[in-house]
Amino acid sequence: MNSPVSEEPGRVVVRLAGEVDLEHAPGVRRLLLDCVGRGKDMLVDLSRVDYIDSSGIASLIEALQATKARGTGFGLVAVSAQAMRVLELARLDRVFAIHADLAAACRSGT
Repeated sequence: MNSPVSEEPGRVVVRLAGEVDLEHAPGVRRLLLDCVGRGKDMLVDLSRVDYIDSSGIASLIEALQATKARGTGFGLVAVSAQAMRVLELARLDRVFAIHADLAAACRSGT
């Protein structure tokens, strides 16, 4: 899984792609928690995620909790239809800040 990370002013952007499943979730978890350590708001772009299961969702939740503990923000950006369906079924669309795109996320301050 290729997950480029970039830094925008005041935030880190992680772009996930492909499948975020039991096989790939440990790597995603490490990547997200490493990025939390940078002490900036974090945005996770899910536009290229084809599939996400409960282990992938757990990695996102853990990163959300870690950013809250550090006092930084966390948001999801451009969530693919497949990922949004899982978030909605779990009612996590009410837990995460979800933005249509990076520009909208930056305007909101996340």
